[in-house]
Amino acid sequence: MTLTVEPGLVLRNYQEEDAASLFAAVEENRTHLRPWLIWVDATLKEMHSLEYIRNARQEQYDQQSIAFGIFREDKLIGSIGMHQWDRRLRKAQVGYWLAQAETGKGVMTGCMGVLINYLFDQLELNKVELHYLPGNTKSAAVAQRLGFRVEGVLRDSFLMNGTLHDLVVAGLLKKEYRRR
Repeated sequence: MTLTVEPGLVLRNYQEEDAASLFAAVEENRTHLRPWLIWVDATLKEMHSLEYIRNARQEQYDQQSIAFGIFREDKLIGSIGMHQWDRRLRKAQVGYWLAQAETGKGVMTGCMGVLINYLFDQLELNKVELHYLPGNTKSAAVAQRLGFRVEGVLRDSFLMNGTLHDLVVAGLLKKEYRRR
């Protein structure tokens, strides 16, 4: 599946042949990503990226999650997806990362807008949640631009690099998004 964000910028399901590109993007951005993402330290070789892709494809088949690579002119520049899909409550969490060279250009806001439209229109979700660390001001800014509301802070609820951290929970309801 491919979702177009703008000409030359797409969200595309990962294929096994993307493993080398995915690992290279993580490796190149390891220092940039490590403060926010727990899986970075466990991604030490291309095989780890291949295992992630295989798991993501299986989870999508099982309707548990969806993972997309963010591609600019066929170059992998990040990742975005949906997980913790609760069909009964019609809600899910979203998560993402972007190569450092691509930050500050509105790329993630555009990608999130396309993903959110897909989740509300095609999957008929009612709510999308975004969880992030309080110090992640870039994620907070993306959430704010898209109309997410902070619903609370879960204290000492996220283990990152051996240390417990608070976790911000922000939510966006379909009716709120449509009113924008």
